[in-house]
Amino acid sequence: MIDIGQRLPDADVIRVTPEGQEALGMADYLASKTVAIFAMPGAFTSTCSSSHLPNIIKHKDELFLKSVDDIAILVVNDPFVVREWGKHSGAFDAGLTMISDASAAFTIALGMDFTVSAIGYFNRSQRYALLIEDGIAAKFLLEEARAKVLSSGANHLLEQM
Repeated sequence: MIDIGQRLPDADVIRVTPEGQEALGMADYLASKTVAIFAMPGAFTSTCSSSHLPNIIKHKDELFLKSVDDIAILVVNDPFVVREWGKHSGAFDAGLTMISDASAAFTIALGMDFTVSAIGYFNRSQRYALLIEDGIAAKFLLEEARAKVLSSGANHLLEQM
């Protein structure tokens, strides 16, 4: 579980762009800036695609006005799936950073992983919003509901800021 004031662990993830991908160390990525991370169980899943991601796109400008330097969407999917989701969802057009935690290394290091083998979810990320200031957790909103976005949307993070 994430505690406010905690330095986030380092882990290798993949930053996905419309053109390709690159390895990214989370500690380097989060250093010296304010980043809003929105983690979701999976690209192209119903709640992530129909509720969570559209909520972030809708409120992105407000987050940037609150001195957020970057908005990252983190999912435990391979970078090829994340790329297609970024293209089809409008996330790339909105200027969001798409992060593939394909090995779930970051998600596991945070203690935010879960498995539901009956539906093929292995080491997926719980749904949450996390505001990071220079690598330190400043706000953390773990989703309270299943298959809904009642506490982890961009609007909820804005209320906390």
